[in-house]
Amino acid sequence: MLPPAPVPLDSQSRTRLVFGSGSLGRLGALAREVGMKRVLLVTDRGIVGAGHADRAEAFLRAAGLVVARFADVRENPTTLDVGSCLEMARDERIDGFVGLGGGSSMDTAKGANFLLTNGGEMKDYWGVGKATFPLLPLIAIPTTAGTGSECQSAALIADPISHQKMACLDPKAAARIALLDPELTVSMPQRVTAVTGVDAIAHALETAVTTRRTAISSMYSRAAWGHLMSAFPLVLKNPADLMARADMLLGSAMAGLAIENSMLGAAHSMANPLTAHFGIAHGIAVGLVLPHVIRFNAKSPEARREYSQLAAQLESPGAGDDEEGGVHRLVHSVHIAMQLGGVPPDLRTAGVEERLLPQLAVEAAQQWTAKFNPRSLNVADFSDLYCAAFQPFSMQA
Repeated sequence: MLPPAPVPLDSQSRTRLVFGSGSLGRLGALAREVGMKRVLLVTDRGIVGAGHADRAEAFLRAAGLVVARFADVRENPTTLDVGSCLEMARDERIDGFVGLGGGSSMDTAKGANFLLTNGGEMKDYWGVGKATFPLLPLIAIPTTAGTGSECQSAALIADPISHQKMACLDPKAAARIALLDPELTVSMPQRVTAVTGVDAIAHALETAVTTRRTAISSMYSRAAWGHLMSAFPLVLKNPADLMARADMLLGSAMAGLAIENSMLGAAHSMANPLTAHFGIAHGIAVGLVLPHVIRFNAKSPEARREYSQLAAQLESPGAGDDEEGGVHRLVHSVHIAMQLGGVPPDLRTAGVEERLLPQLAVEAAQQWTAKFNPRSLNVADFSDLYCAAFQPFSMQA
């Protein structure tokens, strides 16, 4: 049974989901369906090297579309990256975007789309609903199972100087179509599979307990959790397991839909400063603090109840109804998943400097997602969480 929704429900699906092995072959027809004639394919060098960009471009051209390729996407794209993509979009007079790759490719495409259609600078769209005019159609094709950006109407673009991530949310920015082909994820390096998988698991957990969760978001959070936790060990053990890859891709997309209908919380607020100061990959940064945030949030009765129900999804029938025991089982399951994903045991091992913990706490408290955590936090709370994560993790804490 779903928990009571803390906010009224007003949900509208903005993105069509197309899922299936080999579904990339439908790209040309789908692009024509949404009115594209001149397409900018936004991707990165790794995707080009894997051959996915050539295949996508071939399917588009076979459908009679003119295609330009922007292949300079970088991880954690900045306004400079968006500017380069925008320049090509203008030069090629495009009427649609295809974002192929991880969340960075989709964010870069969304950012360029904002500026091409509405003008100005990325900071003008920082917040919610800042675009005045419609955006061009976007088809999002994930090659990783992690961000769920294909199902979200947000572009995360960083300032190149401060590294502050600007969350630009607007329903107009949502992809018209999310094309989910698990065959594209088989080429992921083991490290990328692990890091993006950890991020997706965190999405399922954080969206399940935010103050903005609804009956719809809870449905997506729980479905994502089930897919991800069953498939994550399998895909790490056998990267060629296409069924596990499919479950990871579906779980990631469902977690993205959960974010779209809910929000994220303190673990993501704590992760962003770790990435900015120490270059820790986003998924690893989230995984380092996630078990500690769960314990902090579990002091909220509603969060504790939801965590216990998530734990029950992983247990055999009749595993017990005690909520405290459920939270303990959940933390244990998450800890094991983080170990499988190669998350270091603590912040010290990850290279974090203890002297900067107070500064990290200040910055975490300023992050957008902190406002939606089920328990409110101040700088002192974040400091306590960072200090806890600086010590080797213990199930007895």
